Amino acid sequence: MMLLHGKHNMEVIGEAADGEEGIHAAGLLKPDVVLMDLNMPAGMDGLTATAELRRLMPDLAILILTMHDDDEYLFRAIHVGASGYILKSAPHEELLTAIRSVAEGNAYLYPTATKRLMNEYIERLKQGENVDTFGSLSEREREVLALIAKGFSNKEIAEQLVISVKTVESHKSNVMEKLGLKTRPELVKYAAKKGLLNFE
Repeated sequence: MMLLHGKHNMEVIGEAADGEEGIHAAGLLKPDVVLMDLNMPAGMDGLTATAELRRLMPDLAILILTMHDDDEYLFRAIHVGASGYILKSAPHEELLTAIRSVAEGNAYLYPTATKRLMNEYIERLKQGENVDTFGSLSEREREVLALIAKGFSNKEIAEQLVISVKTVESHKSNVMEKLGLKTRPELVKYAAKKGLLNFE
């Protein structure tokens, strides 16, 4: 992001290597816009971090900057509260436009994404589809859901998945928000319906 330093009235005030570090940095630095990558080398992924930032800082502009030109990632990013979605291959001027747009409180999607999103919405309306939000859960969120439903504590889940208890709690919060559930019994019932309670 060196190309943004001191240009176009923009300043990069911080960078982070993973989602947890990004959440911490955003809380300290209070940026106007967060550029969020979906893929991290380790730790919390970009979608989970976006959901957590949206919960902690509801008014923060979060622009997804990614290589994934993929409907699933696009829809999941919107679902967890991203302000915009742009590809890393986009021209420099388009990135600047996207940053300005979300900073002003608007949404931004790269042109073909807007058309695909509209087509998807129209298709669902035609089919009268009752959308199951299970598809919006990340692989790690599904793992956490399954372990919660099997009766493991947050600490036990953290040890089993080799992540922090705080990350487990974040995943659990995201799962509940995405699925519209509020209690562990509801999670267990939902997991049972999805066939996630097969004990090995």
